[in-house]
Amino acid sequence: MEIKSIRALAEIMKANGLTLLEMNEEGKTIRLERKAEFSPAQVPNLPAEKPAGSAETAAAPEPAAEEGVLVESPMVGMYYAAPAPGSDPFVTVGSRVKKGDVLCIIEAMKTMNEITAEQDGEIVQIYAGNGQLVEVGQRLFRVREIG
Repeated sequence: MEIKSIRALAEIMKANGLTLLEMNEEGKTIRLERKAEFSPAQVPNLPAEKPAGSAETAAAPEPAAEEGVLVESPMVGMYYAAPAPGSDPFVTVGSRVKKGDVLCIIEAMKTMNEITAEQDGEIVQIYAGNGQLVEVGQRLFRVREIG
């Protein structure tokens, strides 16, 4: 395999958030692996690191229960926040939704699957980023029910 091809594969991995790629070609195996890059904004609910032995470590308060219902991915696929590139997203934080409203699209095996709201509510958190690969059970949204 040529260096250009390897670089192209590395760019594809980075663009899609992949950390491991293994290929077999003509009896030869190539395995590309990279460290996952996360910022605190991408990983919700991670506690901030505190220095060991700090006074806050021993008396840390219990986190408040998060309000709302989680919407999780029912499949592995590519998450899309909008119906087409350049279009407005289906929902944003603060959007009010009704049962059956489209929240996002997950592309799996070249099929576009609409993920819909299961109840009326308000979007209070969005966990996935546009174009991100999502897994089964991965958090997508938190929806606060509106009575």
